[in-house]
Amino acid sequence: MIPANLKTNLKGLSGEIAVPGDKSISHRSVMFGSIAKGKTVVTNFLLGEDCLSTIACFRKLGVSIEQEGNKVTIMGQGMDGLQEPEDILDVGNSGTTIRLMMGILAGRPFHSVLVGDESIAKRPMTRVTAPLSLFGAKINGRRNGEFTPLSVIGGPLAGAAYELPVASAQVKSSLLFAGLQASGETVIIEPMKTRDHTERMIKQFGGEVMSDGHTIRIKGGQTLTGTEIHVPGDISSAAFFLAAGAIVPNSEIKLKNVGLNPTRTGIIEVLQQMGANISIEPYENGSAEPAGDITIRTSALKGTVIEGALIPRLIDEIPIIALLATQAEGETVIKDAEELKVKETNRIDTVVKELSKLGADITATEDGMVIKGRSSLSGGTVSSHGDHRIGMMLAVAAAISKGEVQLHQKEAISVSYPSFFEHFESLISES
Repeated sequence: MIPANLKTNLKGLSGEIAVPGDKSISHRSVMFGSIAKGKTVVTNFLLGEDCLSTIACFRKLGVSIEQEGNKVTIMGQGMDGLQEPEDILDVGNSGTTIRLMMGILAGRPFHSVLVGDESIAKRPMTRVTAPLSLFGAKINGRRNGEFTPLSVIGGPLAGAAYELPVASAQVKSSLLFAGLQASGETVIIEPMKTRDHTERMIKQFGGEVMSDGHTIRIKGGQTLTGTEIHVPGDISSAAFFLAAGAIVPNSEIKLKNVGLNPTRTGIIEVLQQMGANISIEPYENGSAEPAGDITIRTSALKGTVIEGALIPRLIDEIPIIALLATQAEGETVIKDAEELKVKETNRIDTVVKELSKLGADITATEDGMVIKGRSSLSGGTVSSHGDHRIGMMLAVAAAISKGEVQLHQKEAISVSYPSFFEHFESLISES
C-alpha cells in the first residue's frame, strides 16, 4: 500500500524485517531455468514488476512457468526449446531483462522484437548490440540499434573475445548467454570486477565458466540442467533500511537473510568507512550465494571518498549513499560513477536536483557528486522521476526532514520493492 503522505521527522526505527528476494538473482533464475533442461524451482523470488516482466517474456517464448506466491517453477526444454514469439516481447521498465535477453535471443533461429516503457526507450543499447555483433548477432533498432524497439534476427554465433570499455554486469551477462550458444570459446575482459551472479548461476545449473581476475572464459554448446535456487534478500533493497537505521535517531534495525555476495557488498564497506555502527552475522549454509543478517544502529557518520573499483560493487546504492553523506560530518566525494547517467534516470543529476530541494548541500560533477554535511533537511515537493531507487531514497530522506515531504511518482518503487512502505511503517517507533 502506498501512503498518501511520507512519514517525516521520525523519532526512531526498530525491529526486524526480511527484504524481498534479490532482483538480479531473480531475473537470472528465470532465464537460466528457461534455457536449462528439466525443472527449476525458485523460492523467495522477487515479485517486483521488473522480474514479472522477465517471466512474461519467457512465457511468450513457449516456456512453462508456474507461480505460487514467491515460489516459481520453470519447466525448461533447453535452449532449443525456446520458440519464436507470436507477439512483441515487452520488458516494461527492466533494463536487465532486455539486455540479458538479447544475448539469449541472438543465438536462437527465429525473429523477435523487444520493447519497453518510456525509460527503456531512452536507455542506450549499443553497448550490448555492438559486442554481440562480433559474435555474428543481427540486431536492429532505432538510430542504428541504439534504442528500442529492437529487432533480433537470431542465428548461429561464433565465440569472440571482447574487452568491456565500461564495467557492466548486464553487458557481461548478455555476452555470457551468447557465449553459451556460440561455437568455440568466448573471452570477456572486464575493466573492474562486476557482480558475478551469472557466473555463479552457470555453475549452479551444471555449466562451466572460468574466471581469472578480470578475465572470464566460457565454451559454447553446453547443456544446463534444472535445479533449485533460493534467492537471498536483495542487498540493494536492504541498503535503504541500512541508511535509515544509521541516520534516524534512536534506531536499531535487523535485516534478515540479506545477500552478501562480495561483488555486491560495497554499501557495507562504505558504511564501515563512514563509521557506522553495523554488525554482520553470516550464514554457514554452503549456498552458491552467501547471505546473513545485518544489524544497523544510529551512527555518527563521517565523510569519505568513494571511487575506483568500489563503484561497480555499489552502483545501485549511490543514491542512498548520497543521502547518508548529507548526514555525515565533513565532505563526501563520489567519483568514477559515469554509469549512473544511463540508469532508469540520469541518477547523478536526479539525486542532486531532488536532494537540493530538501536543503542538501550537494553538487554534481562529470562522474559523480560532492556532498557537504551535515545538512538539516526541510520539507518540499520531490519526484522519483519514475526511478524506484530514487523514490526509496527520498522516502528515507523524508524520515529525517523537519517539514512535510510530497513525493510524486511513488508507484515506481513497486518495480523492485512492492512492500517497501509496509516494511517502513512496521519499524516506526511510537515513543
